[in-house]
Amino acid sequence: MLDVAIYDRLLGTAATISEPLRAAIASVGLIEIAPPSHRSLAERLFVEVVNQQLSTKAALTIWTRVEAAAAAQRVAPRDLFVPGFEALLRACGVSANKVRALQAIRAAEEAGLLGLELAALPHAERSGALCRIRGVGPWTADMAGIFHFLDPDIWPAGDVAAVGVLRRLTGIDDTVATAARFAPYRSILARYMWRSRDAASAAA
Repeated sequence: MLDVAIYDRLLGTAATISEPLRAAIASVGLIEIAPPSHRSLAERLFVEVVNQQLSTKAALTIWTRVEAAAAAQRVAPRDLFVPGFEALLRACGVSANKVRALQAIRAAEEAGLLGLELAALPHAERSGALCRIRGVGPWTADMAGIFHFLDPDIWPAGDVAAVGVLRRLTGIDDTVATAARFAPYRSILARYMWRSRDAASAAA
């Protein structure tokens, strides 16, 4: 569960920016920061690459198809991310560029480029290393930082949902500057923006 002191700090900062923002955070309440859901960084990156530029529902549908295709082959999904399975992945709905990215991530892991040492790096440095892998951009690196490394202070400026909700709640276009006021808890702010979006969608 999120520390109460951090929650109170977020509320206090939000109150100095806009009442709708403060109210949105208060409405969500204390959130749970779940531990990483994937065993390795590569596993997280595989999922995030599939998620790129897709709705949550569409991405889940495609990933479910990949899992089913892997099960039919009696292998893990990662075992499809090598040359020879391109047509199978394309049939699951994975674009050609994403297929190449999945293969590049697996190759990077096998080359020892996704080791535990990345956890000790500052996000900017870690993001730079990840973005050298084909198909991994700043958004994917941000998602890995927030959800795999649990870095508390990343504002995902390329995330349409988080940016859009913050703009709507504040009326301020420059979300980077707005989010900076929440440092060192910008990742937590992003989580609240996503939760607020989800709550609004559920109520619609």
